[in-house]
Amino acid sequence: MAVNPNLAHEINASNKVNIYIGYDPKETIAFHTMVQSIIEHASIPVSVTPINLRNLETVFQRERDPKQSNEFSFSRFLVPFLNDYKGVGIFFDCDMMLRTDIKELLDAINPEHAISVVQHSYTPRDDVKYLGTVQYAYPRKNWSSVIVWNCAHPSNRKVTPDFVETASGLELHRFTWLKDEEIGELPVQWNWLVGEYTEPPEDVKNVHWTLGGPYFNEYAQADYSDEWRELEKRINYCAQKVSS
Repeated sequence: MAVNPNLAHEINASNKVNIYIGYDPKETIAFHTMVQSIIEHASIPVSVTPINLRNLETVFQRERDPKQSNEFSFSRFLVPFLNDYKGVGIFFDCDMMLRTDIKELLDAINPEHAISVVQHSYTPRDDVKYLGTVQYAYPRKNWSSVIVWNCAHPSNRKVTPDFVETASGLELHRFTWLKDEEIGELPVQWNWLVGEYTEPPEDVKNVHWTLGGPYFNEYAQADYSDEWRELEKRINYCAQKVSS
């Protein structure tokens, strides 16, 4: 599906696509490798913003919920606000690795929808995930880990900082302010859950280590870990003068 002309105009007007990635100090390396994976494949200009609570203190002061497994569990929903309720904003969890051009994700959506997500339907296999964090099961789990937001959609006007601070976790992660028909569906390749799904298709576009990435010792041999380690090497690379 081609990008809607009006949507393409909004992207081109700013000459970039705005990408927001959850940031948690416990997984700093995950954030930076995810950014690198986007940069390496992008054929269009991108602007990457960390969803980092320390940068959001003037607009967002929600108290930590004991059930949240990372710092951006709720702040991820600020994307329409941060994008000034205009154009497209794409959110990713940090524990991911993009394997293709971000433009393909724009091509995959119907821009009439308020959001587009991979609509997972599964029950987590384990009760515990990385760093001993409790794994909770709930409807629409992991839908919110990759979100392509149509920030200008009228229904997303409700997603203000006040709303994100006060709504329950289930209200937010289930997108209860939207009608079902306002939620577009992306192919599972855009949010492949390592350890939850088996037999990945050849064209996995975005790897998601939802149980724990290869940067954690206990998940060092997770699927796609070798690919991730090669990416990690490149973020630490710098050319040096060759001695004569």
